[in-house]
Amino acid sequence: MIHPTAIIDPRARLADNVSVGPYSIIGADVEIAAGTEIASHVVIKGPTKIGRNNRIFQFASIGEEPQDKKYHGEPTLLEIGDDNLIRESVTINRGTVQGGGITKVGHRNWIMAYVHIAHDCIIGDDNIFANNASLAGHVVVEQHVILGGFTLVSQFNHLGSHCFSAMGSVISRNVPPYVLVSGHMAEPVGINVEGLRRRSFTDTQIRNIRQAYKLVYRSGLRLEDACQRLLEMQQEAAELEVFIDFLTNQQGGIIR
Repeated sequence: MIHPTAIIDPRARLADNVSVGPYSIIGADVEIAAGTEIASHVVIKGPTKIGRNNRIFQFASIGEEPQDKKYHGEPTLLEIGDDNLIRESVTINRGTVQGGGITKVGHRNWIMAYVHIAHDCIIGDDNIFANNASLAGHVVVEQHVILGGFTLVSQFNHLGSHCFSAMGSVISRNVPPYVLVSGHMAEPVGINVEGLRRRSFTDTQIRNIRQAYKLVYRSGLRLEDACQRLLEMQQEAAELEVFIDFLTNQQGGIIR
């Protein structure tokens, strides 16, 4: 399952049923688990750990050095989970010592062509990054996030679960869970109703989330005061817990 033109460093560790296509290069300290398929002309450098049943398409660059001037050759890590789809020309860089030493991608993410995931990003599960979306360093993405094509996310921002960015959005602040943003610079325009319905949120839950959104974004209340009102609502709306936790624990400010 290894094409004869592929170059595999003897210090790489590949499970028996990993496939590697023509002219791909697998460097030292790369570990790839069972069922993962590497297409042609892929470059994977280490230290990098890749889980099971991933598909990595041609011309992707995985585990390259971080694009950070503070990096001086330290053995930082990239870790990718299971069942991810990584399309053509995607670039995912390793971490930096200053950022915790690791870039991490979870499970079942759909990463389309030309996406860039920079050093020290932490990506959760079940996210979709459309073509040419780019994440600067130290970005955190939770679960079920959708980034429209050509979305740009600046460094140190945090994207909450189930949020959505429209095509071409430029995100310079944290985006709370459930919120839909659009524009350059991105602004909140509502909640991700369609995404919530697809994930089996009930009409009542969506109505509660919409009320919470209006309280934060339309009521004119200070964020601290809005959070106090949300805590009262949470007693009968458990789906607001992740929204409230995000608002009370985030640093750097939210898109508002």
